[in-house]
Amino acid sequence: MTASNIQLTSTISEDNTLTLALQDIDMPQPATDEVVIRIEAAPLNPSDLAVLFSAADMTTATQSGTAQRPVLTADVPAQYMPSLKTRVGKATPVGNEGAGTVVAAGSSPAAQALMGKMVAVIGGGTYRQYIAANVQSCLPLKTGTTAKQGASSFVNPLTALAMVATMRAEGHKAIVHAAAASNLGQMLNRICITDGVDLVNIVRKEEQATLLREMGAKYIVNSSSETFLADLTAAIIETGATIAFDPIGGGQLTSDILNCMEAAVSRDMKEHSVYGSDTFKQVYIYGALNRGPITLNRNFGFAWGINGFLLFNALGKLGTETVVAMRQRVADEITTTFASHYTHEVSLAEVLQLQSVAGYAKQATGEKYLITAQK
Repeated sequence: MTASNIQLTSTISEDNTLTLALQDIDMPQPATDEVVIRIEAAPLNPSDLAVLFSAADMTTATQSGTAQRPVLTADVPAQYMPSLKTRVGKATPVGNEGAGTVVAAGSSPAAQALMGKMVAVIGGGTYRQYIAANVQSCLPLKTGTTAKQGASSFVNPLTALAMVATMRAEGHKAIVHAAAASNLGQMLNRICITDGVDLVNIVRKEEQATLLREMGAKYIVNSSSETFLADLTAAIIETGATIAFDPIGGGQLTSDILNCMEAAVSRDMKEHSVYGSDTFKQVYIYGALNRGPITLNRNFGFAWGINGFLLFNALGKLGTETVVAMRQRVADEITTTFASHYTHEVSLAEVLQLQSVAGYAKQATGEKYLITAQK
């Protein structure tokens, strides 16, 4: 451990300005059931960007400060300020997860058992050099696992596992997943292949379809194809999928999925009903890649639901035993089923450079950034 510690913070001020900066903070001291982790790798997830940028218009961003301590500022549109009143004036630490070495431990046996080990951690403010965390928030990684390999051990792996568990708990038998070539989508594909679950993968580009096909995906449909709706309906007929997970949110994809599900399940109906089929169809929205309105073209009857999907809420419904088993599976398969691939590595300072922001703010499928906090 050193005498210095740095964290990345996001602050919204009363003058409608977002400020992103690096702050010097005290070195943490572990409580009885806590450990101090030297963060060596942390991913930039879409959920992290929601905290980092909030509602700011990043096209207005300007950079100041120094190369070692850059500062970014951007305008927050006035119409969003009322919903952000609890954030105004507060320097909010950013980062949901990461991985690194335990360099100090509290007095409890559980904390002492982690001393010197490589662990993944979940909790607020992982975009820093050192963090104190309760042992329950830590996932010990197998010997030989690197921080880079373990950095994304929580958000994407547990979300993918929770999707499959939710499918089973709600009585569905197959899944439709949008933006399926993402890191999370690739994990979900590997899980479904291993667990024998049919998965309909929606992609936007043919190279994404090729990637998933080479991974063993059976059902892939391209939303940019002229035959998309027919292809999606055919895949749903073959799989019987009646639950979908959509990270895009805005636009009409949710509507398209529900309409194709309805077309699939009602194709053999003998009598017409103004209420549509009685088969329940569910779409969960778990992201906001498109922040526009969700458009619904109501051709899918009345047996349907659209809900938000939040990881911790989903885990709470699944129960402790299931979640413990999920975490152990992630630790055991972090370099295989749950492997993440990063296209860019940046330091804490480089996160706040306009050139980097232009890259990771796109949230482009197949491009994932990793923060190397000790760089």
